[in-house]
Amino acid sequence: MPDGGDAITVRIVERISDVAAADWDACAGSDNPFVSHAFLEALEASRSAVAQTGWAPRHVVAEDAESRIVGVVPMYLKSHSYGEYVFDHGWADAYRRAGGRYYPKLQVSVPFTPVPGPRLLVRPGADAAGVRAALVEALAAIAERLGVSSLHVTFCSAHETALFEAAGWLIRHGRQFHWRNGGYRNFDDFLAALSHSRRKAIRKERREVAAQGLEIDALTGPDIEPRHWDAFFEFYIATSDRKWGSPYLTRDFFHRLGAAMADRVLLILPRRGTEYVAGALNLIGRDTLYGRNWGSHGDFPFLHFEACYYQAIEFAIARGLTTVEAGAQGEHKIQRGYLPVPTYSAHWIADAGFRKAVASFLERETEMVECEISDLAGHSPFKRQEG
Repeated sequence: MPDGGDAITVRIVERISDVAAADWDACAGSDNPFVSHAFLEALEASRSAVAQTGWAPRHVVAEDAESRIVGVVPMYLKSHSYGEYVFDHGWADAYRRAGGRYYPKLQVSVPFTPVPGPRLLVRPGADAAGVRAALVEALAAIAERLGVSSLHVTFCSAHETALFEAAGWLIRHGRQFHWRNGGYRNFDDFLAALSHSRRKAIRKERREVAAQGLEIDALTGPDIEPRHWDAFFEFYIATSDRKWGSPYLTRDFFHRLGAAMADRVLLILPRRGTEYVAGALNLIGRDTLYGRNWGSHGDFPFLHFEACYYQAIEFAIARGLTTVEAGAQGEHKIQRGYLPVPTYSAHWIADAGFRKAVASFLERETEMVECEISDLAGHSPFKRQEG
């Protein structure tokens, strides 16, 4: 369907495999591994993100006059609101009570992945502004044509947020906790930037982990074997069962991830002797380490902090990465060097009355989030700067 000018046409594909990996990745770039063809294909091929699990792919492809793919958007037709991490259950309930049908809805996101990043993916050399404008226009047109209640673009970049806002979409603010590399030479150098009390507390936590007889294997690339994925999946399942009742990702997903993207994976596996007892999965971007999934068998004090936060910081320093993103939620991350940062999502609402109600809610929520970020930043563990 034509959109955004005569030179750009936009179509929908129902499988990521219907787009050549080279074309998709030319648009996605190499900075953020989650929007890569390989990651999205692993989700679909493993039956983790498919229609049967409530994630029916409806990816958007923009082509120029020569039928060259110049832009893509990862999008899904959703029959529920799970696995998104920008919660709209309250919106769905309110719309239902008002007599509306909230589902299906459209979701532009990476399934099960609360990682900020680009959502309007544009091939270098193309008219970036024109392609993005065409994609924003096309998304609203697709939502109208499909007759859905709403379309949600979650964890989009700040630049994209401005584009959606200019197009009249509603903007929602959230927050996460990220660690920034201050040019540290090693972990002790990072600790030296903290207050005395926090430095002492972190060292104590790390000693407690070692005192339990635990050692850490940090694996990437060819060092990750199928047995490591099998071990990690068992930890993931155990923790998913305790927290959510059912896991989102299949065993096959992790094996496919390892086969296709091992060089972009950091797998932290604590062990006692030769027996692995827990695991933390990270993906490696151009300048960022992304913490994703964690699981364990048994209760090991402070091991979660060691495996998910301190090992990630050590790896980032060693690799010269600028940022560690440790996922959603968790005020406890502040005292371990992860400070609050804003996140954004954009929302298209079909019904005018419902849109007005959501806009009113978001106005109040945004004020609350901004105040919360300011307050949380005041609890920074870093030394106070003089002057």
